[in-house]
Amino acid sequence: MNNQPSTSLIQLDIDGCIARISLARPEKFNAMNIQMITELIEVFSWTAKHSVSTQNSLTDKQGNPLLRILIINGQGKHFCAGADINMMRDAGVNSLEENRIDSKRLDNLFHGLWSHPCFTIGLIQGVALGGGAGLIACLDHVICESKVKIALSEGKLGILPAVIGPYVYRRMGSANFRRHAMLAGRMNVDEALRIGMIDEISDQLDASKIIDEVLTTGPSAVSAAKELTLGFDRWQGDDEGLRTWTLDFTSKMRGSSEGQEGLSSFLEKRAANWKPEE
Repeated sequence: MNNQPSTSLIQLDIDGCIARISLARPEKFNAMNIQMITELIEVFSWTAKHSVSTQNSLTDKQGNPLLRILIINGQGKHFCAGADINMMRDAGVNSLEENRIDSKRLDNLFHGLWSHPCFTIGLIQGVALGGGAGLIACLDHVICESKVKIALSEGKLGILPAVIGPYVYRRMGSANFRRHAMLAGRMNVDEALRIGMIDEISDQLDASKIIDEVLTTGPSAVSAAKELTLGFDRWQGDDEGLRTWTLDFTSKMRGSSEGQEGLSSFLEKRAANWKPEE
């Protein structure tokens, strides 16, 4: 694909319909400074615009595959140690308005990943602290090495995981979020798996099975599943209204080109056009 964003603290590689993003600041344990955050926001936006569900096509005008999967990892010993210490130091002397601008930038980062139209996968090693835990919470499928430690560590600094809070809360639920936000200690992978913060433990960080599974699913259906979930999360109407909304949602999907292709391929006993050739 052309016109990829220029980056220096992250690395973007495109392999067919898969985008791979690496946090590339290993000497700082991939701690996020303003530059890295800005680059991630730009890359999340660019990959979203070049996804199948956004373009409503499997390929671009040049015949190149559009994106269906986004994989994020960190180079070196640790996935992400959270916010850069210099950025944290600056926050202590910034004005209320300056800190609000910084917080807004962080929210753009996490929301950009959480709402990304592709299926997102995290490959996690070492530690994921603070904002690193926030990135994990925004992903669709998280694979961790067995020795990984995750923490909502902000409380140790006398602050709170507020910006990452909505995403972590959705991941682990109310009681677990409250407990880990108060303790701010490091949880191991067994605890993280138990409460739903991660999805899989693998020292090989092998995502091949989940990738294969995703590629058999309609790309627009993947994105629409996020929209459906958000609708459930935010529903404030009555039960009858919710049932009507789901009927409308189903009708829209069945009438879409992808829905028609999926149903036709099933009836004709052939592979749908989005499935990889075997």
